[in-house]
Amino acid sequence: MKPRLNIYIDHELHNKLEQAAPQLGGSKSGVVEAALISFFSPDGGDRREAAIVRRLDRLTRQFDRLTRNQTIALEALALFIRHQLSVTAPLPASERAAALAKGQERFTQFIEQLGQELAAGKSLILDVVEEVSPTADDFFGPKEVEAPRD
Repeated sequence: MKPRLNIYIDHELHNKLEQAAPQLGGSKSGVVEAALISFFSPDGGDRREAAIVRRLDRLTRQFDRLTRNQTIALEALALFIRHQLSVTAPLPASERAAALAKGQERFTQFIEQLGQELAAGKSLILDVVEEVSPTADDFFGPKEVEAPRD
C-alpha cells in the first residue's frame, strides 16, 4: 500500500488538476505522482535544458532570417534611391510646384495601395519571388529538340 499524503494547493491549480486527470486517463494522484517523478528525475533538468536550447535555436534561426530579410530590403531601397537620384534630372523652378503636386498624389496612391496589400495579408515580395523562382521542371523538364536540317 502506498503512503497517503495530504497537501494544500491553490484553488486554480486544483481546478486544473481536476480537469487534467480525466483527460490524461488517470487519477489526480497519478498526475501528481507523474509530476513528482519528473521533478525529481535526475535527467529532468537535462530535458528542460534541451527544450530551452531547442527554443533558443529556433529563435536564433528566426532572428537570422529577419536580419537577412531586413538587409535585403535596405539594400534594395539603397539601390533604388541611388538609381533614382542618378537618373532624375533637376527640374526648372517653373515646373517644381506641378511636380510636387504630382509627387504628393502618387505618394498618396502608394500609401493607399500599401495599406490595402497589408490589410489583405499579401506580400508583393513573395509574389515576385514566386514569379521569378525556377521550378524543378525548369531544370529537369523535357527539352524541345529541333529536328535536324538536311
